[in-house]
Amino acid sequence: MATPNKKIALGGLPKRLVTDNLLGEEQAVEAIKEARKNNISIVSYLVNNKLVDGYKLACVAAEEFGLPIFDLTSFDFEYSPKDLVKEELMDKHHAIPLIKQGDKLFVGISDPTNFVAIDEFRFATGIPTEAVLVEEGQLSIFIEKFANAADDDMALGDLDKDLDNLDIGEEIVNKEDDDADTSELDDTPVVRFVNKVLLDAINKGASDIHFEMYEKKFRVRFRVDGILQEISNPPLSMAKRLTARVKVMSRMDISEKRIPQDGRIKLKISKTKAIDFRVSTCPVLFGEKIVLRILDPSSAQLGIDALGYEPEQKALYMDALSKPYGMILVTGPTGSGKTVSLYTGVNILNIPETNISTAEDPAEINLEGVNQVNVNVKAGLTFEVALKAFLRQDPDVILVGEIRDLETASIAIKAAQTGHLVLSTLHTNDAPQTISRLINMGVVPFNIATAVTLVIAQRLGRRLCKTCKEVDNIPEEVLLDAGFEKEELPLQIYKPVGCDQCTNGYKGRVGIYQVMPLSEDMGRTIMNGGNAMDIADQAETDGVQNLRRSALNKVKEGLTSLAEANRITLE
Repeated sequence: MATPNKKIALGGLPKRLVTDNLLGEEQAVEAIKEARKNNISIVSYLVNNKLVDGYKLACVAAEEFGLPIFDLTSFDFEYSPKDLVKEELMDKHHAIPLIKQGDKLFVGISDPTNFVAIDEFRFATGIPTEAVLVEEGQLSIFIEKFANAADDDMALGDLDKDLDNLDIGEEIVNKEDDDADTSELDDTPVVRFVNKVLLDAINKGASDIHFEMYEKKFRVRFRVDGILQEISNPPLSMAKRLTARVKVMSRMDISEKRIPQDGRIKLKISKTKAIDFRVSTCPVLFGEKIVLRILDPSSAQLGIDALGYEPEQKALYMDALSKPYGMILVTGPTGSGKTVSLYTGVNILNIPETNISTAEDPAEINLEGVNQVNVNVKAGLTFEVALKAFLRQDPDVILVGEIRDLETASIAIKAAQTGHLVLSTLHTNDAPQTISRLINMGVVPFNIATAVTLVIAQRLGRRLCKTCKEVDNIPEEVLLDAGFEKEELPLQIYKPVGCDQCTNGYKGRVGIYQVMPLSEDMGRTIMNGGNAMDIADQAETDGVQNLRRSALNKVKEGLTSLAEANRITLE
């Protein structure tokens, strides 16, 4: 006969939480069981599962155990005596060394019952140790900082040395032998320099890195917030070695310099975060130009609210995503954020009950639960071939990286008409021109009107720095000429200034959208042979904001400047 489970007697912190009505008794008992099963502290379990607010929990624990509480948000990470203990010890006990004062070490913990941690810290350092209570959430962030710092040190070494001190030989300069630049690929200064460029680009929030070789100059540029900036002018003698190093990292053929190549780099910057780089080489007059597109997988997890859609635009996108069939098209120039918009939609649809397949050239962001296919034209795996294969594999949602020809467009539209939700992109200037582009490809207007449910045109504008932006005194007649309505005036808008927190007054980017659903009237306009101007007029009648109006709304909200709105929406 099985013995019944022994009831857990509450004591210590769980009992105090129940007494203070911060936790139910049954919840407390269950939390203790789960914490033991997962081999974590009760504090970590309660905070991670949002059963008790982290700050309230820290306050109760401090009072119950008579420990001082410390606010980590006001503490500079650099002042921690982190070299005193190994990272493994911090991970093991979920504790960090905070301050060494005289002959005493103060250790931050979130679980006041973790007496073993204090003993082991004392043994490892040989210093008398006392506990200080910190909030669980803040502690986790701090431990992650320790891990990141350690990983950066191991992966990149000393990256702050001046480029002038790099030990770069001259033996490959002006040498015609194709094999000359393949030597010494493991040259430590070159390796360090490439790693530093990659890390700096990530830290600056760059979207692209350009390595450019000219007759008498070699330069590195970053695209930050949509604008290219020259970052460095390494010695020309480094150019071929750097090119070879990047090609090796990207698994390209370093001996092939006559044709463009594509590759990929995965850089692990911490235990929990890795960044992908999509690499492209192109032969130019004095060597090869290399461009690396930075692909951050976390951008697909931002959520639709972070993309900058206005409430009615978001509602239209969500409504189109909720339909079991139809086609959603996202359009805009390269670098306008189309991929993030599409992946955000796919991420919303990515549930166990849905079969999602994507054909991309190449797949930019890896999404677990989504079947992603890299198009390979040389091998015969085109968008058309991939789409035909998808339709035999019971799909619910299909993403086509780009509609480039009539064959791909026709299959995608038939899929949208036969019970599948299809998402794709085109390169056009606005939503009405997307319809004209499909017609010019040869797609029958009736098929467009019955298959396409939503077209999103987008741009990315630079976001004003919250720290330094200032009110811009612009005359009302200028605002009226810019497109604002008389009823909107007077209006307070802002201009960029520039500070140590931003780049020329801007920090980050904000999406600007034209979200055009295909109404019945729009469908009639298309089937009656309407051109892009006719479709634009019908969209305005339907209440669809064009890109210019959406940009002015962002100016009105203080998110960007009028100059930036003009840059991205005035032709």
